Amino acid sequence: MSLEIVTDRLLLRGWREADKLPFAALTGDPEVMHYFPSTLTGEQSDAMVDRMSEMLESRGWGLWAVERTDTAAFVGYVGLAAPTWFVDGLTPCVEIGWRLAHEHWGNGFAPEAAQAVLRHAFEHLDLPGDEVVSFTTIANSKSRRVMEKIGMQLDPRREFDHPMTPGWWGQRHVVYAIDRPAWKARVAR
Repeated sequence: MSLEIVTDRLLLRGWREADKLPFAALTGDPEVMHYFPSTLTGEQSDAMVDRMSEMLESRGWGLWAVERTDTAAFVGYVGLAAPTWFVDGLTPCVEIGWRLAHEHWGNGFAPEAAQAVLRHAFEHLDLPGDEVVSFTTIANSKSRRVMEKIGMQLDPRREFDHPMTPGWWGQRHVVYAIDRPAWKARVAR
């Protein structure tokens, strides 16, 4: 069974079959998926849940399903991933990422869960390069703001064209990073 992480308002946990329907609604929402090449079909979304669940179970870390502790409502996911594609100067790496249902935006859930994931990463995992990165399209100011809120710093030298989306308008990505010493200094304050 995968590790659970609890914050003041959220439970990060393994995936359940019941998560597939709300996750399909999330990945089918054009507003949520605005900075992705397309929305997902129900089948694509279900396959993604299966992959996230498998990785979380096999490694003990990954992209956790997130629910509110007050209502048990499914919020989306927050967690860690290891990209399988190659970008010189970036991969291999451990990425922190999130995708939340639109109705849960604006509540501070993404930074709250991401801070807990960073704590887990830096206190319990042996990370390649001793850092966590995050990336998004240049135009995605909301995700970039979350990266800044959790103490990540923009690294302009690592900006890249995403290799999985050739020709897509959002192919150019920015990279934010935080290493273990910077994270320790931040939490010591």
